Amino acid sequence: MAKKITTTEALKLVKNGDHIVAGMAASEGRKFFMNLHSLHGKIEHVTIDNCLPLYPYDFMIKDEYKDTFTINSWFFSGDLRKAFKNKNISFIPNQLHFAGVRRAEHQKPNMFVGNATPPDKHGFVSLSLSNVYEKEMLRHADIVILEINPNLPRTLGDLEVHESEVDYFVEVDYDAPVLPDIEPSEKDVLIGKHIAKYIKDGDTIQLGIGGIPNAVADQLHDKKDLGVHTEMLTTGFMKLYQSGAVTNRKKSLHNGKMVAAFALGTKELYDFIDDNPAVMLMDGNYVNDPYVIGLNDNQVSINTSIEIDLTGQCCSESIGPIQFSGTGGQTDTATGAQRAKNGRSFIALYSTANVRNKETGEREEISKIVPFLKPGAAVSLSRNDVDYIVTEYGAVRLRGTSIQERVELLISIAHPKFRDELRQKAKEIGYIA
Repeated sequence: MAKKITTTEALKLVKNGDHIVAGMAASEGRKFFMNLHSLHGKIEHVTIDNCLPLYPYDFMIKDEYKDTFTINSWFFSGDLRKAFKNKNISFIPNQLHFAGVRRAEHQKPNMFVGNATPPDKHGFVSLSLSNVYEKEMLRHADIVILEINPNLPRTLGDLEVHESEVDYFVEVDYDAPVLPDIEPSEKDVLIGKHIAKYIKDGDTIQLGIGGIPNAVADQLHDKKDLGVHTEMLTTGFMKLYQSGAVTNRKKSLHNGKMVAAFALGTKELYDFIDDNPAVMLMDGNYVNDPYVIGLNDNQVSINTSIEIDLTGQCCSESIGPIQFSGTGGQTDTATGAQRAKNGRSFIALYSTANVRNKETGEREEISKIVPFLKPGAAVSLSRNDVDYIVTEYGAVRLRGTSIQERVELLISIAHPKFRDELRQKAKEIGYIA
């Protein structure tokens, strides 16, 4: 059975050259990682794998610790972006359903550190807010440390772990991190309305992270019998359930259940999913498997992108070669939805962005629909796998179209001030006559 130890005792278990995997987002072992930097000067060459870390841990962001700690991440947060200049941070390219599996094949973790609810009367803890790769890594790790926290929601699904599978418990008492609701912008609302026109009663929905997916959720409250099969369970889904728009009664897979791999949102969301049999948090290797997603009739995938070229290539995670976020489940969910009977996939983005001109230092408006992606940009979703593309100027369907056809379609939803320029460039490249 798991032994109870202190954070200080847990840190003493770290050895030179160790490979430590952290729980994702709200499932980080926060107290352990807040103090990990204290080992600087005592140990060497420790590697930490994380995904969307939510706190600015000293070991991760401060330059003085870069020679002791190397960070690899499946999904960058703002803190990782800022600390990238320290040169000890690297991205792990992945399709999220394979993230834990393929990483463990490459490098077996010496230690997994996450959080969980206290054990129940049968000795089972719930991994609470994420099962993207946590249970997978827990099985592979030499040492498993879980911070058991009474403030975490006890979620159901397949993320229960018996204490006999855990080496050490650290008792903690901190609030689960929240992702506050952000008021959607005017562009968000327009994009949400465009997508909502294509959502039918009885559809099963997946939403990504950010203002646009939240705005889409806001536009769906008049729908009936929606289902949920999604990577990330958000506060928007909770509101749709409470309004009666989501019932899960029409789902062809896991009928009656909201299915997700992790949850991140408001305190109200955490209260809603606590001990709620209508919600199942399941292994990300299962939830995000495109084959499994395709078993949901009428599955709809809704994600966002940073930049898209005139042939339909979507860069959703980098600005040129600089990593901004991560692929996440975009490839999984977009291709999975299109496998489904009557399935649809949407990639949404603003038509323009305001960026700083490196030469003048002034901000200028640029088109996010471009002839070519920036040099070094990551292709998160290939042009072979795109379906609907949406901006505030409308939605177009690229599935099955030729390059010439999709050039015209994409120009039609670009910002009007850039349409002539894009068409001229497309002619020079030879995309259109």
